[in-house]
Amino acid sequence: MRPSLRLATALTLVATALGGMRAMADEQRYNQIALNAKVSQDVAHDLMNVTLYSEDQDSDPAKLAARITTTLNAAIERARKAEGVKVSQGSRNSYPIYDDKGQRISGWRERAELRLESADFASLSQLTAELLQQMKMGGMNFEVSDPARKQTEDALIKDAVAAFKARAQLTTEALGGSGYRLVSLNLNSSGFEPPIRMRMMAMKAMGGADAAPSPEIEAGTSQVSVNADGIIEVQMP
Repeated sequence: MRPSLRLATALTLVATALGGMRAMADEQRYNQIALNAKVSQDVAHDLMNVTLYSEDQDSDPAKLAARITTTLNAAIERARKAEGVKVSQGSRNSYPIYDDKGQRISGWRERAELRLESADFASLSQLTAELLQQMKMGGMNFEVSDPARKQTEDALIKDAVAAFKARAQLTTEALGGSGYRLVSLNLNSSGFEPPIRMRMMAMKAMGGADAAPSPEIEAGTSQVSVNADGIIEVQMP
């Protein structure tokens, strides 16, 4: 066989193969339907996070830093004695205060944060009330811990797959199909945390009338969801 003829034959075979692959690809996409199913569950918040801060100002930045450090160290020492409370330092920064004309520095202001986390709401609430006598409340929020979220997601996966299968069967019947096959399926999770309400009530007895208020806890829930996104191919009779 001459070289030109062999080349022509090879090109013909390649073209035929590519044409067959395109035909198979077109056939695979025939009667394909994209579906989505979502299942959700409300999960109680089991972690409490509190941010406290000390803030002050002084014309002498060294004295200011010393006061902030003293307050922060005392709070950390007290917090470390609370069982089951995770203690960490947050941000700390200082900035100058200018005079009325904005040309000369008249003083300095500094702020330092202390972050507390615990699954024992009562213990952390009591600790917060004590520390509020020297510090200020920066924020309080509640969340679902990673183990609790994973446990819920694992349980929801079966429900999400079952919901997807039910929707696939319903779609197949609506189209008059005799059955379907699963082309692809993706599972992913998501969470939604609504804003948490917090009320304050006065402490009694030991603290006296000037004691810091103790937070009244309403931890609330978050919605954990698992989505099943996939494609089915409906088989027609």
